[in-house]
Amino acid sequence: MEDGFSSYSSLYDTSSLLQFCNDDSASAASSMEVTDRIASLEQRVQMQEDEIQLLKSALADVVRRLNVSEEQQAMGSRRGPTKARPMIATLPLRPTVNNGTILPKKGSGTLPSPSGSGSRKDTSTPANKSTVRRANSNEHVGTLTRKDSGDSKGNRTRAGSTGSNSSGKRSDSKQRDPVFNAEEGYVKMYLKGRPITMFMPKEQVDSYCLEARADLPSNKLKLDWVYGYRGRDCRSNLYLLPTGETVYFIASVVVLFNVDEQLQRHYTGHTDDIKCLAVHPDKITIATGQVAGTSSDGKQLAPHVRVWDSVSLNTLHVLGTGFFDRALVCLAFSKSNGGNTLCVVDDSNDHVLSVWDWQREDRLAEVKCSNESVFAADFHPTDCNIIVTCGKSHLYFWNLEKGMLVKKQGLFEKQEKPKFVLCVTFAENGDAITGDSSGNILVWGKGTNRISHVIQGAHEGSIFALTMLRNGTLVSGGKDRRLVSWDGSYQQIQTVEVPELFGPIRTIAEGRGETVLIGTTKNFVLQGSLDGEFMPITQGHTDELWGLAVHPWKPQFLTCGYDRQVCLWDSSCHQLIWTKSMEDAAQSAGFHPSGAVVAIGTQTGRWLVLDTDSKDLVTVHTDGNEQLSVMSYGPDGNFLAIGSHDNYIYIYAVAENGRKYSRVGKCSGHSSFITHLDWSVDSQYLVSNSGDYEILYWIPSVCKQVVSVETTRDIEWATYTCTLGFQVFGLWPDGSDGTDINAVCRTNDKSLLVTGDDFGKVHLFSYPCSQFRAPSHVYGGHSSHVTNVTFLYDDSYLVSTGGKDMSVMQWRIV
Repeated sequence: MEDGFSSYSSLYDTSSLLQFCNDDSASAASSMEVTDRIASLEQRVQMQEDEIQLLKSALADVVRRLNVSEEQQAMGSRRGPTKARPMIATLPLRPTVNNGTILPKKGSGTLPSPSGSGSRKDTSTPANKSTVRRANSNEHVGTLTRKDSGDSKGNRTRAGSTGSNSSGKRSDSKQRDPVFNAEEGYVKMYLKGRPITMFMPKEQVDSYCLEARADLPSNKLKLDWVYGYRGRDCRSNLYLLPTGETVYFIASVVVLFNVDEQLQRHYTGHTDDIKCLAVHPDKITIATGQVAGTSSDGKQLAPHVRVWDSVSLNTLHVLGTGFFDRALVCLAFSKSNGGNTLCVVDDSNDHVLSVWDWQREDRLAEVKCSNESVFAADFHPTDCNIIVTCGKSHLYFWNLEKGMLVKKQGLFEKQEKPKFVLCVTFAENGDAITGDSSGNILVWGKGTNRISHVIQGAHEGSIFALTMLRNGTLVSGGKDRRLVSWDGSYQQIQTVEVPELFGPIRTIAEGRGETVLIGTTKNFVLQGSLDGEFMPITQGHTDELWGLAVHPWKPQFLTCGYDRQVCLWDSSCHQLIWTKSMEDAAQSAGFHPSGAVVAIGTQTGRWLVLDTDSKDLVTVHTDGNEQLSVMSYGPDGNFLAIGSHDNYIYIYAVAENGRKYSRVGKCSGHSSFITHLDWSVDSQYLVSNSGDYEILYWIPSVCKQVVSVETTRDIEWATYTCTLGFQVFGLWPDGSDGTDINAVCRTNDKSLLVTGDDFGKVHLFSYPCSQFRAPSHVYGGHSSHVTNVTFLYDDSYLVSTGGKDMSVMQWRIV
């Protein structure tokens, strides 16, 4: 090392170089080692670069706000969309992608574009580059597609990866078209070859035409708010941008949340679960990586990286389509060469590490990283040719030389080798710092693969996160829920423990001033300081989500799921009102028409009623021992109908505003599990759907089935949540197997119909939807099956829940 530097100092007079630096602290101690002087210079340059980035970000925020105000003005005067101000041209010129298509740059005569032209470069590797032969990963591909046997749907629980939105279960077999019988006044449609007969109201028989085309609804949906954060199984996915926005992801949406202004913006370019996120040194450009998925027509969607602009939310580049396997697990931008390179690790058997010139969409190098899990990858802060990766039983220092990545293994020597090296960051002097599953923090000397310092037992149990603050303080957090700060010589400064409610610390990010942001494994984002309290700014569910109910006269909704949590939310201020833990996993919910109480159905046959204001338990009952899929009060509030997986509908008489229950009996007649229920406007009748596509009608007060078509065809229904029926059969897509649509809801004004499907999509139809294959507006965002959808009491917003993606999304109707 010394020899290398002596040869440099003979070429350049470093002392004269240092005289150009007016920083006394850098030049005062003439006895400092040359290496220290250079490190000091690097540090100074880094500080200046940070200041420049801050200015850029401030400008970007100004431009964003101008655009927003212009949009609002345009909406006010109904002029249609406005063009972005020319001022946006002061930002770096890059090609942008809209809806997956790349738009060419506007020619600027004087400035050549960084990637030659706006067109995509061929990402296939030139022959002279080393290409990585991947181990065949077919044997694991099953984890990315949901196994969907009749049995699994019968359980309303789907196996598979958290959320790949997809099942690839669409069959190509041609379905029989529906048939209209004018004499009897019914339409017969077929699902999986089974005929379903749906009688229409008498007054429509003469005018109905099966071939007529339905219209698209004039309304559309706009994503307004996303509740939740993915901290349970993802890391390094929480950052504060200089604009004041906290950036994180859940499902296939990246959320940019301005906590002070309580505003969210959303990047929705992804088609499936996002697993990793990196912020460019310019603090404007962001890269996110997603898993492989399946589209609604059964096509495989390739995992890829999207590089996008956080001001305009335009996609700039799409990398690695067809190269990556299964999913992306780590992403990092280089720091010292202006962030020109991006390193990516995928989730193939070999966990291939690749380095990209992202602006040219050109792969510079790739190598098999490890057969074991990789948890983190990052560039050295001052050398863009050094990358550090760590994971299960490994720590590797990679050097990029002439298109090849050369590996040096971290040598643990006398230090006991940990089972997992979980996180890595860098000290100001260039040392690498790692946290591991033994609770130790290890410091690795700059440019070496040897340990120079050990903090033994820094935490009890695994260290999940390490962050170096601007002031040189190291902060660590882990399974023990402790947040510990360390000074430059690795002496402990202070410790703060996060309450057990929030769970272990998964990731740490530096906030404004003294604040710190924490993402936890229980899917909380917390804000606080190293010596004070932490408050949640975002929270959500931690397991599959099915139950959703809206308050009958307030802007509130309730969610519940397999994490045994019941949550009441305020849709106007986007805040959690209360949460309550339960003994059983929850499946369904329904409010009493008075709004005073809410009934919760569980997976065990037990159901309970909670007071809406105090969340106190009002009563508990058990019916059967299988899951309760529907809890529905009659419009007059005098009856509660409970649809069970044991094929029965249990009916209870309700008194005292939902506080007293007495069982009337059970409706018996279905030959499969109950999926949906609706009440008539006068509370005299009930309609039900089952897992084998039956539509049955009931008089609930006596638990008797109604078989007379003349009685049932003209009944007016208070709600429409059944997926089978004359008014809604147009929502079924071609080739559907009858389990694709999980939930349906009609607006209270009876103009719109919304569905949530197995492919992560929310569809908006016109109501009634009684023409075959009716057209719809389609919206992505969820990355798992959409388990439930419902409109708020005043039809102002729609709420949707994702199953395995655990997200709750609120959509504005525009």
